Amino acid sequence: MKLTAKNTRSLSGTVNAPPSKSYTHRAVIIGSLAGGESKIIDPLLSADTLASINSCRAIGAGIEVRDNRLDIRGVGGEPTIPGDVIDVENSGTTIRIMTAVSALCGGRVTLTGDESIQKRPMEPLLDALEQLGVETTSKNGKPPVSVSGPIKGGKCRIRGDISSQFISGLLIACPLAGNDTGIELTTELKSKPYVGMTIDTLEKFGAEIDFSGNRFKVNGSQTYTPGEYVVEGDHSSAAFILGAAALTDSEVTVKNLFGDSKQGDKKIVKILEGMGCELEVGGDYVSVHGSSRLEGVEVDLSDSPDLVPIVSVLGALADGKTTIGGVEHVRYKECDRLSAMASELTKMGANVDEFKDSLSISGVRKLKGANVGGWNDHRIVMALAVAGLRAEGETKISDAETVKISFPDFVEVMQKLGARVFQG
Repeated sequence: MKLTAKNTRSLSGTVNAPPSKSYTHRAVIIGSLAGGESKIIDPLLSADTLASINSCRAIGAGIEVRDNRLDIRGVGGEPTIPGDVIDVENSGTTIRIMTAVSALCGGRVTLTGDESIQKRPMEPLLDALEQLGVETTSKNGKPPVSVSGPIKGGKCRIRGDISSQFISGLLIACPLAGNDTGIELTTELKSKPYVGMTIDTLEKFGAEIDFSGNRFKVNGSQTYTPGEYVVEGDHSSAAFILGAAALTDSEVTVKNLFGDSKQGDKKIVKILEGMGCELEVGGDYVSVHGSSRLEGVEVDLSDSPDLVPIVSVLGALADGKTTIGGVEHVRYKECDRLSAMASELTKMGANVDEFKDSLSISGVRKLKGANVGGWNDHRIVMALAVAGLRAEGETKISDAETVKISFPDFVEVMQKLGARVFQG
């Protein structure tokens, strides 16, 4: 399916940020491992989070989808062996976290996903699990993967520069192991705020995690306490709305964005301010006022990799040079996001130089409409749709169906604000 974006002079209105995908994943999985009944309020129901819901059902959790909540009957720390292979479809978060969780089942569990997932690295996580007593097999360190538990605890060493999801998986599974676990990072931890979100969610369900320097200490034989968990708005998805407003003559407010959030992608607010955008930031909202020429910036997005596509678009239309650094790990997302943005923005007339771990972008006054590829990546599709609002003519983006992964209502929300974005 294609998405069509046409030049749009202005946006206006107030919308709610969609619920956080990352927090929904974590709350669903941890709630499923708790004993008793949990309620997840305002969850994101998207292709990715449904993959986690179905995976948790496969290990014995009972999950009912209501209007604005999930009712979960947890397994009390004793997940069951699934009757079939767990298929996570396109969800990288699900396969990383659920691989670790599946090692608690006490038998052989196999997990796989779509063609994109089968290219995603898993070896660091599998190696760490083996150090903790788990038997693993894989296809050259990539899915499909199989694990045979239990997790015995002990010590493991793991690199943190490929995916923080490996660490999150261990932190969610290891409190339920019979013995204490020590986790040592052998590299810098990239996407660190996502690990902070994992610890934040674990603590809300009653777990204790100690993190100091490059080491985590996890006490074994813990239990997760069921309860009610409210999912906050998603700064990653809201970034596309805020970015579109910053590039047009707009008065737009996005609600359900909290200034004290642990989400790393709230950095989009500081980036826009640094580029000269006029913003009003409240306790639970962000407003973009009017339009001003944006100025190029130098930003390190090592902890906010999901912002790379939209910040690339902002840089392409800003005065001067924008450098996005510290992001080699985005090459291992749904696609190689550095190559994707360099390639597709160049088709639209942008000046983009691609390096091993960065992009250098020299801004232009306007882009030109083009037929561009979405690279089967929801964030690439949405970023290019925003670029199309500032392009002459019509921009057609492939793989539009992928927006269901994180922001199913993207087109409707953008249309509500006045954006000329259409399916087809």
